[in-house]
Amino acid sequence: IRRIAPSDISVVIQGESGTGKELVANLLHTWSSRQAGPFVVIDCGSTQPTLLESELFGHVKGAFTHAVLDKKGLIETADQGTLFLDEVGNIPSDMQTRLLRFLQERKVRKVGSTATADVNCRVLAATNADLSQMVGSGTFREDLYYRLKAVKLQVPALRQRMEDLPLLVDHFLQDISR
Repeated sequence: IRRIAPSDISVVIQGESGTGKELVANLLHTWSSRQAGPFVVIDCGSTQPTLLESELFGHVKGAFTHAVLDKKGLIETADQGTLFLDEVGNIPSDMQTRLLRFLQERKVRKVGSTATADVNCRVLAATNADLSQMVGSGTFREDLYYRLKAVKLQVPALRQRMEDLPLLVDHFLQDISR
């Protein structure tokens, strides 16, 4: 984590639920040159697919029925910082295409708009799924996978790293004591 944090490359953080993938992403941001910028998290697993496009890219007033105001998307909000796509394996195929286009061009276009905005952010993605297996089955775009996975970090489950247990217990005891 310390070695790759200073770079601007995209990282896929893979591991079981509860292994601390978001903590790893936060460390990558905190130890990077983008630490003064925002750390923007989008949970692709719990965001409804119908809202995901608007959440990521934003929208203009009148773009759809309930769009009563212009809304800045989370990608644009992450400008000069880090965008963390949690559970990226849950992104629907049509959104995978839009995300790929952003990663290639580093421009976003709000839903209902023709104007684009440049965005300079680092992209981190996390998943508990095996994205390479999803690529093989055709449920995840291969080109998107390789754009996201300049580096892959595998976060082992706690049962595979028992030496971390005393550190975690101490941390939680101090946190609870406060």
